[in-house]
Amino acid sequence: MRVAVADDAVILREGLARLLAEAGFEIVGLATDADALLELVERTRPDVAIVDIRMPPTHTDEGLRAAKIIRVRWPTIGLLVLSQHVNTRYALELLSVATDGVGYLLKERVSDLAELSASVNRVGQGGSVLDPAVVAELVGRRRQADNPLQRLTDREREVLALMAEGRSNRAIAERLVVTEHTIEKHVKNILGTLRLPQSPDDHRRVLAVITYLNSQ
Repeated sequence: MRVAVADDAVILREGLARLLAEAGFEIVGLATDADALLELVERTRPDVAIVDIRMPPTHTDEGLRAAKIIRVRWPTIGLLVLSQHVNTRYALELLSVATDGVGYLLKERVSDLAELSASVNRVGQGGSVLDPAVVAELVGRRRQADNPLQRLTDREREVLALMAEGRSNRAIAERLVVTEHTIEKHVKNILGTLRLPQSPDDHRRVLAVITYLNSQ
């Protein structure tokens, strides 16, 4: 899998490139700002672009805006966006552009090579990745009493959180030590309670749920 890396911090940028190369990924190039990233992507057409949200010149959301441009111009390229802190607004802004092949991780996760590799592979294959801390912020947020989220059981909330991390029904069943059929029933109940239509695409469905919850 071919990967482009964009981060203005040389240590993180070079460190990511080395870790990914050691894991078997092909690094097509490195970029220090959003403009350089867009040029790199246009020239090399990687499978995945890893992008820091905050890059020069203002160090606010240049990386996020570049990621959104990439998705519009080259929709098949996977996007793994990195953030120093939990920011649900940034996560949902990214997900509003697309749901397939998109990931949002805290930078603290990238030191774990196995987790980093798995995230890049999942995004490159069209899946989604959401940092558990972001999921907790979205799903655990207090809501008004009349919101349907309040009608979910504790187990359904737990399943929803794992779904939002991009896990399959089988993976959730293994995590919770129950049958896959039980998880399927929980998912059906969650979608019914939240008034969301079922979909054959788990990742799209989960991200739609999160977007819905954040809009209330």
